[in-house]
Amino acid sequence: MISIKEMAAKPVKLTEGHRLCAGCSEPIVAKQVLLGTDKPVVVSNATGCFEVSTSGYPYSSWNVPWIHSAFENTAATISGVEAAYRVLKRKGKVTDDMRFVCFAGDGATYDIGFQALSGAIERGHQFLFVCMNNEAYMNTGIQRSGATQKGASTTTCPSGTCIPGKREFPKDITKIIAAHELPYAAQASPHNWKDLIEKASKGFEAGGPAFLNVISPCPRGWRYESAQTIEIAKLAVETGIWPLYEYENGKWRFTAESKRMAEGKMERRPIIDWLKSQGRFKHLLDPKWSSTVVEIQANVDRKWDELVQLSKL
Repeated sequence: MISIKEMAAKPVKLTEGHRLCAGCSEPIVAKQVLLGTDKPVVVSNATGCFEVSTSGYPYSSWNVPWIHSAFENTAATISGVEAAYRVLKRKGKVTDDMRFVCFAGDGATYDIGFQALSGAIERGHQFLFVCMNNEAYMNTGIQRSGATQKGASTTTCPSGTCIPGKREFPKDITKIIAAHELPYAAQASPHNWKDLIEKASKGFEAGGPAFLNVISPCPRGWRYESAQTIEIAKLAVETGIWPLYEYENGKWRFTAESKRMAEGKMERRPIIDWLKSQGRFKHLLDPKWSSTVVEIQANVDRKWDELVQLSKL
């Protein structure tokens, strides 16, 4: 595993000077992912907070080839780049051993961009798709997405007297992607940089399509103090609402803290600790919505048990 000293000596692929909010986890995630390869890398970036904040013309925070794609087609864009690369390499016009990566938010992954992503995986393009999952359409005003947790209050599913915020559970996109039977898929968190970088490295070297779903806390949308981002990311793992695991060549396994919890060496914290940590869930602390809290805990427990069974296969 790479050491901190070795990481510090690597070329910087995403620089300072971007306009992302204080405490935003997205540049942390991207820098960790890009440390997962020493090969030349091309980035396809879907429209969203990360794209608009790192590429305001005439400036750019990118030190690698970078392409802006629309919300829905970043996987299609990187498919074309990767296909062109293979042709040029076969003709001897390119000799570098290159890697390809997409960065997209949950809206451009779970919802708008899913068709292009599914198609690129089915065709077998060699690329790593990274979902920076902040659980809403943050760039356009904190609207709910298919990744938004049940009970969260957003601008399009606000909590009120009749509903407790979003009424649906989020899609389990990582399992949906794994159903494509691709070489590699995983969930990660920026608080555990060793686990995230190792998974990114596996994704880059998977020999085919790979998918990395990373929890990306958002101070503005989740309503917590910006200095708490890494603490919040860690709490997501400790409560089991964001388990760390990987699907590699048909095999499922827990990693890092989640592995210790599955082995009984560490206790999962109750989901109420997660809900108390963010303003988007503050209404759920009212006894009126206690049944919603119970439902969220039961769903976390059920999905955890499913992963335990899958890890035994």
